[in-house]
Amino acid sequence: MSTAPATSGDPDADRPAARLPRPAVPLADAPQPVSATGSKAPATTSAGTDVGLDPAERRARASQSFWTAVVGVPAIFSVLRLGIEAGGELQTTLLLVANVGPVNLLAGFLTTAARLLSTVLVAVFALGGVLAASGRQLGRQPLFARWAEIMPSWFVAASFLMALVTWPLLYLPLLLPAMAAAFQLRPERLHEHPVVRALIVVVVYAGYLWLLAPTLGEAWQQGEMLPIALLAVPPTLALFVAGPLPRMVVRALAPMTQLAVLMMLVWAALPVISTPVLPLTVTTVGEPDATSAVATEEIRGHVVTTDDVNMVILQERGGVRYVPVDQVRGQVLCPSEEELPRYQLRIHDFHVEDSLLEGLGRRVRPVHRVDAACR
Repeated sequence: MSTAPATSGDPDADRPAARLPRPAVPLADAPQPVSATGSKAPATTSAGTDVGLDPAERRARASQSFWTAVVGVPAIFSVLRLGIEAGGELQTTLLLVANVGPVNLLAGFLTTAARLLSTVLVAVFALGGVLAASGRQLGRQPLFARWAEIMPSWFVAASFLMALVTWPLLYLPLLLPAMAAAFQLRPERLHEHPVVRALIVVVVYAGYLWLLAPTLGEAWQQGEMLPIALLAVPPTLALFVAGPLPRMVVRALAPMTQLAVLMMLVWAALPVISTPVLPLTVTTVGEPDATSAVATEEIRGHVVTTDDVNMVILQERGGVRYVPVDQVRGQVLCPSEEELPRYQLRIHDFHVEDSLLEGLGRRVRPVHRVDAACR
């Protein structure tokens, strides 16, 4: 005899149990997309940044790319300079490689390219400072902003110091807006009261113009508008370059400025890699027993090496000349065409196209007249 199952008085007892919702899978435990090689792709956020890379790893990668560029670019330029100096000839290039040591090559590169290197560093840090202040509203900071953040302050200051002593005096005012952008120096730091702050700015700018008044007057009389703009406008720009930019401006500015700096580097590197590695000289040669000036010859070129037998001269118009040492009558050092001044302007006894180092050097040893053999 079967019995019916016991039931309670609750009318909902016979209904099936309601299904509970499945717990959501956390983002960290969610399956990651698998690439074609079978490895999991790094997780990304909606902003497009890599979640798999922690800030320390990002800083390490940015630091590695920066120092690779700083060390690799001078090395490549030095090798290119030897090839161009040799006129593209393999044997002449090997001759220069054998006689121009790496220390002399590096010293020659720093002497001629220190201005270019400091210009690139100042541009990178100035743009990086602006992009770092503005790029926090973007998902991923631009490359220059990451470089500016990982660099210690002493290195940035050393880059500006190198520019201070190697740039021509005519372009030194450009360091003011560049420094304001790199270190984010705003006028608000001068004084908290706007009236006092404006008074300080006016007094400093008036003193700056008073110091440059003779140079600006000469430039105006000569009709040179570019020197006037380079000397007077940059201090005013320094008041407005610091601070974050709008998001839409940063999105368009970041790739354009980085490409512009790269193009500027290539454009400015062309005269650097074509600058001679060896000094330009004029060597007077003649037979040992010849007494007439007609029997002598002047060879214009660069002395590669000298031993007990021959003097090896890389001629200015190409080709290598081996001259016996006993035939050398004299030798003079000649300036290049790039060293000839363009403007006839001076700033307190310093020529506007000279750097501080060059100006101080000319005051210690004034430039002598160009020898007739060099003309």
